[in-house]
Amino acid sequence: MEFMNEYGLFLAETATLVAAVLIVVGGILALVGRGGQSDSRGRLDIRCLNKDYNQMAFMLKAATLSKKALKQFQKEQKTREKQREKNERRRVFVLNFHGDIRAVAVAALREEITALLTIAQPEDEVIVRLESAGGLVHAYGLAAAQLLRIRDRRVKLSVAVDKVAASGGYMMACVADRIIAAPFAVVGSIGVIAQLPNLNRLLKKHDIDYEQFMAGEFKRTVTILGENTDQGRRKFQEEIEEAHTLFKDFVKTHRPQVDLDQVATGEHWYGTRALECRLVDELRTSDDLLLDTSASADLYEIAYISKKPWLTRLLTHTSAALRQP
Repeated sequence: MEFMNEYGLFLAETATLVAAVLIVVGGILALVGRGGQSDSRGRLDIRCLNKDYNQMAFMLKAATLSKKALKQFQKEQKTREKQREKNERRRVFVLNFHGDIRAVAVAALREEITALLTIAQPEDEVIVRLESAGGLVHAYGLAAAQLLRIRDRRVKLSVAVDKVAASGGYMMACVADRIIAAPFAVVGSIGVIAQLPNLNRLLKKHDIDYEQFMAGEFKRTVTILGENTDQGRRKFQEEIEEAHTLFKDFVKTHRPQVDLDQVATGEHWYGTRALECRLVDELRTSDDLLLDTSASADLYEIAYISKKPWLTRLLTHTSAALRQP
């Protein structure tokens, strides 16, 4: 009897292993078969926020109203929907940008903006919910340039900051026609910083030579492993100052109302102080802004979903299949 139990357990383990292998192989074949389809560049996910708000309202009404009152509410809602369909309302496109130090999200942002500009009209509006503490200058310069495409089409652009829009994040925000911030959102930090360790003395201590060859006097100004010179440090500081000057000029161009002598010190401000410094135009959350806007406009949230690497998708499909009973 013990032998039969062990044998049965062995068969069960073998069957599980074979099933897992078949799932993996099937996933690979499915992904290879889909390789030439139109989703290779990713896809747009478009959601009507008005419908979401209506659905939430209905669920709360259903839980709190009597049957008679609920029927009356549904009747009134249908009447409003019919009236809305008769009267063409303005459109508001909602984008979300969550930035890291390399502004990786700009890859999706450029696709989203390209898509909405194919149909956007001057009477429309774009609201960007922005969250970023900044990062690489060139990366956030590109992100700000993407938002400028909206302004160049004469489409109103609003940026809403719930948590932080600092440094490169504020470089993006200042492009907007108006900036909305939560009372304690971190805003500003109009400055440039660069820092790096230098291990040259450690290498010398262990009798390790470091050699560097370059053509061009300032191809590299400071280094992590080599011995830095005063000339190299001065040149690097000049480059930092130049980047800061360009940053200030950019802010001055798009928000001439700010006092750069006051705000371009690298400091950051919370929303209430940022309003006093004219870094932002209004204090409120993005949720409040969108909910109010939905009363007079149709809100469409646009998100570009990039195609994941095949191994990531394979592991996702395999994991989902193994979770099934």
